Amino acid sequence: MPVITRLLCIFLLACLSPMALGERLRLVSDDWAPYIYQEGGEPKGIDYEVTREVFKRLGVEVEWQFMPWKRCLAMIEQGQADGVMDIFKVDARTAYMIYPLEPMSDAEFVLYQANRRRHVIHQLSDLNGLTVGTSPGYAYGPEFQEASGFRRESAPSHEANFGKLALGRIDLLITDRMVGRFLRRQLGLEQQVEELPLVISRQPQYLGLARKPGREALAQAFTDELRRFKQEPAFVAIIERYIGDASYLPDAVEQQESSTLQ
Repeated sequence: MPVITRLLCIFLLACLSPMALGERLRLVSDDWAPYIYQEGGEPKGIDYEVTREVFKRLGVEVEWQFMPWKRCLAMIEQGQADGVMDIFKVDARTAYMIYPLEPMSDAEFVLYQANRRRHVIHQLSDLNGLTVGTSPGYAYGPEFQEASGFRRESAPSHEANFGKLALGRIDLLITDRMVGRFLRRQLGLEQQVEELPLVISRQPQYLGLARKPGREALAQAFTDELRRFKQEPAFVAIIERYIGDASYLPDAVEQQESSTLQ
């Protein structure tokens, strides 16, 4: 590690020391498997494990709480939580939220449909006249949000959307590709529900920190440590533990390959 980088890390950690010693961060999240979710009352997931390891290295204690996504956003805006997991950068949130520079992962939103009720979808206009299942509080990109001609129907959970799709109550649903594949397998719907190739949007997702004194330093320290961890074999091992094949995530593979050349 270059001397300047090492000195910067020491300085940032010195700035963090009052918080690390006297405060436990309260992070909130919706169930967003396989990135972060609960199983048997315990948090799990790719981004959960990565975040836990990064904060452990920074000496910061974390308390996790799961709740509906809209409530997560409200708690951050009202200062009732210290951070929220896997959130997109939105200009309107910068007044009360700070983002590390390095994203946790990338969300790639695609459509799913029931095998028995197939639709030919090559572009958004092909959704005209159809009903697409969504989740409250989620942003699927401006093109999808502003499109007209089709109906959006919200469900209380991602699992509920898959249930509605299987029962024919909606024509398609939109969700992140990894989330969709994970839930389809968990719900036993791999033979009933298929993924469409059209990518609606691709957005990096971040740890969002409530804007409070000292959080800029915490965001910078988190960024630096997260970038280092992404170069380690342990990072790819976490991904493979949940999805079986890290080659699905090109960035992870590129980072792992580059780390072996340094």
